[in-house]
Amino acid sequence: MVNTDDLCDAREVAAVLGLAHATSVSGYLRRYHDMPRPVVDLGAGRSRLWVRPDIAAWAAGRKARP
Repeated sequence: MVNTDDLCDAREVAAVLGLAHATSVSGYLRRYHDMPRPVVDLGAGRSRLWVRPDIAAWAAGRKARP
């Protein structure tokens, strides 16, 4: 079960990851196969939503790597 308050869009994902643009999130999805995938994906050109704590944990794990 997902708490709807934890959902975030590509803009918020970009902010958590320190990216300048929300469109960069798609590149991260292609580059990093371990990145959490959207839990809601309405198709091409439509909204995608991620679980914010999953993105934050993934980002923290990447920073901890040497």
